[in-house]
Amino acid sequence: MTYDDIPHLSAKIKPKQQKVELEMAIDTLNPNYCRSKGEQIALNVDGACADETSTYSSKLMDKQTFCSSQTTSNTSRYAAALYRQGELHLTPLHGILQLRPSFSYLDKADAKHREREAANEAGDSSQDEAEDDVKQITVRFSRPESEQARQRRVQSYEFLQKKHAEEAWVHLHYYGLKDSRSEHERQYLLCPGSSGVENTELVKSPSEYLLMLMPPSQEEEKDKPVAPSNVLSMAQLRTLPLADQIKILMKNVKVMPFANLMSLLGPSIDSVAVLRGIQKVAMLVQGNWVVKSDILYPKDSSSPHSGVPAEVLCRGRDFVMWKFTQSRWVVRKEVATVTKLCAEDVKDFLEHMAVVRINKGWEFILPYDGEFIKKHPDVVQRQHMLWTGIQAKLEKVYNLVKETMPKKPDAQSGPAGLVSGDQRIQVAKTKAQQNHALLERELQRRKEQLRAPAVPPGVRIKEEPVSEEGEDDDDEEEPMDTSPSGGLHSRLANGLPPGRAVGTDSFNGHPPPGCASAPVARELRAFVEATFQRQFVLTLSELKRLFNLHLASLPPGHTLFSGISDRMLQDTVLAAGCKQILVPFPPQTAASPDEQKVFALWESGDMSDQHRQVLLEIFSKNYRVRRNMIQSRLTQECGEDLSKQEVDKVLKDCCVSYGGMWYLKGTVQS
Repeated sequence: MTYDDIPHLSAKIKPKQQKVELEMAIDTLNPNYCRSKGEQIALNVDGACADETSTYSSKLMDKQTFCSSQTTSNTSRYAAALYRQGELHLTPLHGILQLRPSFSYLDKADAKHREREAANEAGDSSQDEAEDDVKQITVRFSRPESEQARQRRVQSYEFLQKKHAEEAWVHLHYYGLKDSRSEHERQYLLCPGSSGVENTELVKSPSEYLLMLMPPSQEEEKDKPVAPSNVLSMAQLRTLPLADQIKILMKNVKVMPFANLMSLLGPSIDSVAVLRGIQKVAMLVQGNWVVKSDILYPKDSSSPHSGVPAEVLCRGRDFVMWKFTQSRWVVRKEVATVTKLCAEDVKDFLEHMAVVRINKGWEFILPYDGEFIKKHPDVVQRQHMLWTGIQAKLEKVYNLVKETMPKKPDAQSGPAGLVSGDQRIQVAKTKAQQNHALLERELQRRKEQLRAPAVPPGVRIKEEPVSEEGEDDDDEEEPMDTSPSGGLHSRLANGLPPGRAVGTDSFNGHPPPGCASAPVARELRAFVEATFQRQFVLTLSELKRLFNLHLASLPPGHTLFSGISDRMLQDTVLAAGCKQILVPFPPQTAASPDEQKVFALWESGDMSDQHRQVLLEIFSKNYRVRRNMIQSRLTQECGEDLSKQEVDKVLKDCCVSYGGMWYLKGTVQS
């Protein structure tokens, strides 16, 4: 059925509210119309007696009302289009209304129902009472309405609804789609000009035309959701002033080297201006910049854990930062004892600038930036003076023992006044190892001098790489390992002093220039450490394969192309904190000697170090193990019931499963 076939259709409008109401007749003779339901609705709305005010005079729901609602407040992006004879005619729209069914008749039905219930209750109460009781009536006179009360009443919802209801409806006459008047009005949607010469505005590129047709909406830009505080858009960040950029970056990152900050700000930013701005929002700790405490904890804020005011939080966090200017390590219990703050607040401080190490404490999150210290001594001196003032305040507030700062500002990792027994032992071990290394180098130099006269001048002797099978024959040429902390924890691997490259050329007993140079050793160690951080267990064969792949990816002329022997590679692995696991291979094994040399990272700094160490000790006595044995041993050694996820993680890091048994990676022989 179309609108032209509707027997009754009327419309009215409220111009001020831009509200349209359309009343449309319902075909009650249609077989789909439920007559009993229509009579029931009319009875509920109008009651049994019909009069002029009745909504349904025929005692049957024979019409439906549609009311308009505004779909959008911004109609500048919309147009009505009419396509005719290959031309598209667009007309801008100034308002869009949507018609929805109105159920106001249900409100009338509810009102009638409440009136009938009230009348029934009044009738019952009058029958029960023999005579009306005399009731006292209180008369009140309304006071004059004040101006504030009148303004509140005018702005109230009821007043606005009443105002809208009082506006008179303007009745309209509806014309059908095929009516001549409708066709006449539809002609206004067509552009009268026949040639495109007059429409100079349309002689534009497609992108410009689309921009004219759909201009960017300022209202939609304002309604965009605000991004979370911990999410930064670099495009929006670079529109801010430099000082705000630095503050936002440091507030989000907490700790950052100066080189990283410059890379984030862009190459066009002056480093002097950045240095000037960074000192306003951050402090220098071990050559890196740490955001100031008052930036993270503004004046009127408080702790989300304990409710401690911002002033106390800033003082406690400054103490943690100052401790890191003295040492690489901080113990959380010591900080909590001095600052008297709860464990959650202290943990927040430490997580901003440090990482936890098992059985050691909290280590500063970034390495010492000596390059910045050497390049900017004036900034370092200024920061040293600031830390001296902060130290004086902390000593006064926390009643600390008087401590002296290091004489050199760049020696921020020097010993602190509060030194634990473990730290003293560690410092003594470090000094002993350094002295031992010097003695080893002196011993090696004297041996080289003793061997030098036995070689005729001009003769070049090449030392072949020393294999494990030939170590007994060359014992007279190897210096003895006299380190007090020998084994895999020693800095001397297999009796070789650091930096000695076995298997390289020698001129008259003296190593040639550039042999096992510091750049080569650094590059090789960086490769080894990065590889074992990804794969905790590797055989020598697999490590050599990965190293060859690494060499293939390097540019020509790289320092690692100078030649790396197997012994040098093994020494670097041991010096990088790895251990050789002596796996008891079966006698009939087909594994090569390089495949039987298994190395594992002993400490990676995560929470699974202890579990991995127990697992590696198991495989130092067993070639293959069942899972239940591993789980029971882990539970016995760690003293706690480990979850299946924790055991799976340790096994995934170090082992492979084959035939229901577990093997260390690279040792299984299919």
